[in-house]
Amino acid sequence: MGVSDFFRRFTTKNHHYLPVFAQQATYLLHASSALCEMTETMDPAMWRKKEKEIKACEVQGDALLTELNEQLYEVLARKIKRSDIQSVAMNIDDFLDNINDSAKSIPLYMPKRIDPQIVDLAQYINSAADSIKKLMQLFGDLKKNYAKIAVQCERITELEHAADDTFAEYIGYIFTHETDPIELMKYKNIAEAFEAATDAAKRVSDGVRKIIMRYQD
Repeated sequence: MGVSDFFRRFTTKNHHYLPVFAQQATYLLHASSALCEMTETMDPAMWRKKEKEIKACEVQGDALLTELNEQLYEVLARKIKRSDIQSVAMNIDDFLDNINDSAKSIPLYMPKRIDPQIVDLAQYINSAADSIKKLMQLFGDLKKNYAKIAVQCERITELEHAADDTFAEYIGYIFTHETDPIELMKYKNIAEAFEAATDAAKRVSDGVRKIIMRYQD
């Protein structure tokens, strides 16, 4: 189904931005799962294959965001501002962009190994994407699902904190144990790309928190 067709199916509903969020979340989960698979192999051909999958998700996500921006004037949600909807959509798109950047970093730097901390960071990204998908499924009824939404937002925050700890531990580890300065910089740059993705996930959560707090006023 094309993006325009996707929108036309929901033009008679008050919350026709919801399927956009749902589709963005689907792209996120697909991309983050592929990123995890990249960290579980040392096969450059598989790295390139998964990178292409992630890039395709990123391109589709960009198209979806463009369509949303063109359709926002139709949004009829009573308490949700159009700017808030746009902000959440852009933050999800940024998260997807960061996953794509993380994926590109592996075949770009061609590391000699994938350390366990990188695998952990990929899992945090994937778990955050899973939470965002759940958030988007709950978004149709903010009042009814307030508590469940808050739980998922908190989970994303906890994942971001765990990723920060893992990143700090890993940077200390490679600067202590890696003797090849070129390899050290490879690992550092890869880890930074992955950690930035978890920060992007938290920005999605923060945007959702802002909306649900206003909705409860």
